[in-house]
Order: sequence, then structure tokens, then C-alpha cells
Amino acid sequence: MSDAPARSHTHPRYHHGRSPAAWAGVMICLVGFFVATIGFLVGPGPDITPHWLVIGIGGAIIAAGCVVTAVMRALGRGND
Repeated sequence: MSDAPARSHTHPRYHHGRSPAAWAGVMICLVGFFVATIGFLVGPGPDITPHWLVIGIGGAIIAAGCVVTAVMRALGRGND
């Protein structure tokens, strides 16, 4: 028999990334990709050029999604 104490968790166990942190990060990143895609497809003029400001805003939203995921995992809302 093992003398190790049983692990106790203060939060429910999530499997395969199904955690609130993962869901929040994916949804925020999805919005960021949507904004960046709109910026890529809808240019500022009649020629076919991307709108770099909107693409940058989409990239910032994606970065924010990564930060939100990391913070939520640190607060115990992610997988172990």
C-alpha cells in the first residue's frame, strides 16, 4: 500500500481542455481571428490591400485571449 496522502482538489477536474480557462481563451482568440480576417478582406480603398490597423487590432485581441487563459489557469480555473 502507498503511504502517500490522497490528492484533494479545490476545483473540479477538467479533461481534454474542457475548462473555463480554455473556453474563454478560445472564444476571445476566435473573435480576434474574425476581426483580423475582416481587416484582411476589407481594405481601405478600391484596390485589394489589407487594412493593417484592423489586422493589428485582431492580433491584439488574440494576444489578450492568451493572457486571459494564462491568468485564469493561474487562478485555478484551468487543467492541472
